[in-house]
Amino acid sequence: MTGRAGKLLDKSVSYGLLLVLSAVLVLPFIFMISIALASDATSTKMTFSLLPKEWNFSNFLRVYRDPRLGIWLKNSLLITGFAILGQVFSSSLVAYGFARLRAPGKNVWFMILLSTMMIPTQITLIPQFVLFSKLGWVNTFLPLIVPNFFGHPFNVFLMRQFITQVPSSLYDAARIDGLGYFGIYRRIILPLMKPILIAIGIFTFNSNWAMFLEPLIYLNDPEKMTLSLGVRILTETSGGAAPPWNTVMVTSMLLTVPMLVVFFIGQRYIFEINFSSGSASIK
Repeated sequence: MTGRAGKLLDKSVSYGLLLVLSAVLVLPFIFMISIALASDATSTKMTFSLLPKEWNFSNFLRVYRDPRLGIWLKNSLLITGFAILGQVFSSSLVAYGFARLRAPGKNVWFMILLSTMMIPTQITLIPQFVLFSKLGWVNTFLPLIVPNFFGHPFNVFLMRQFITQVPSSLYDAARIDGLGYFGIYRRIILPLMKPILIAIGIFTFNSNWAMFLEPLIYLNDPEKMTLSLGVRILTETSGGAAPPWNTVMVTSMLLTVPMLVVFFIGQRYIFEINFSSGSASIK
């Protein structure tokens, strides 16, 4: 009885702490909704409340009726879609090579690949801009899409650890059936990696959907801007006036809500990836 009471107390404490933490994390989002529904007068005076007291849905209509919004949304979807495709394909193929192919110095190259994660992104901005400007890619989507087809070190590491857990007997049986390396990759590895491929797709979506710095550097034409740049245009003010915070929060929800929806739809695939002792396993 004492043991059951102790377990019940531990669960109660754990759930209580999780509820408190969840409330702390949700409060900023509730406050954002409250500001988005506030009137222009409240926004000017900045007399906001945590819970919504006003319900001005016209703020949303004012933003959604902007004809430029559809163009920016289409550009963001295009860039994000190709980024997901490039990361899933290239990272899985490179990870398969590091996990199963035999080559001299393979482990050394893998360590070099992982070491690139320690290089801050800001250091490579200028060399990349010079390279892409020489190629004539500035003011196009190519600088935002093409790098994704060269994979990402973290994605390669994650998939490699996943692939190494596939039993060797499965590879042997596939070779006996006449499959080559690409046949094994296409018919065995990719189907088994469905959870992790979806997880990588979710991570890539979240990192590219609200991306601001790279589009700001490479895109100059308003017709080619992404949604994150469009949000800045919609909330610009003149003469140093305070920004319309209700409009700012409405446009911020345009960037936040899709990421939350994608995560909640695909979260069960993320939870199918178990990590034990620093390596991934197939559930």
